[in-house]
Amino acid sequence: MTETSVVNLDFVGRTYPPSGPYAVSAAQIAAFAAAVGSDDPLHHDAEAARAAGHAGVIAPPTFAVTISQQCDRAYVMDPEAGVDYSRVVHGEQRFVHHRPITAGDELTGELTVDSIRMAGGHAMITTRTELTAGGEPVCTSTSTIVVRGGEDR
Repeated sequence: MTETSVVNLDFVGRTYPPSGPYAVSAAQIAAFAAAVGSDDPLHHDAEAARAAGHAGVIAPPTFAVTISQQCDRAYVMDPEAGVDYSRVVHGEQRFVHHRPITAGDELTGELTVDSIRMAGGHAMITTRTELTAGGEPVCTSTSTIVVRGGEDR
């Protein structure tokens, strides 16, 4: 028998104050690219990136998760939100890039709780993080996490 998650449903629509800035370096981009198996020179070679019209090396598209998850921390660690992080499973991640994340960027993230849906005693929570640099949009990161309901013992 499962018990209902104690996630606070009143957090739907809540936007947290911007967090950051998060400095993006060429070394971080190269390390992430290596970790995901990308040998694209745009992620490793500044000259190749500049020749392609970028200011510096650009991050693989999924690099945005490294920053958006730091922004998510404001919500999941908020004691009033009721998220038991030990019961969280990552469900889905989507990105809409407005421009590539580039070495030298100073990103700021603003997190909004878009929805909380209960299903079978579990909370399905969708958050959206707007990443900006100098006030200009860079990436919209949407994440769905599942907070598993507990079991009576």
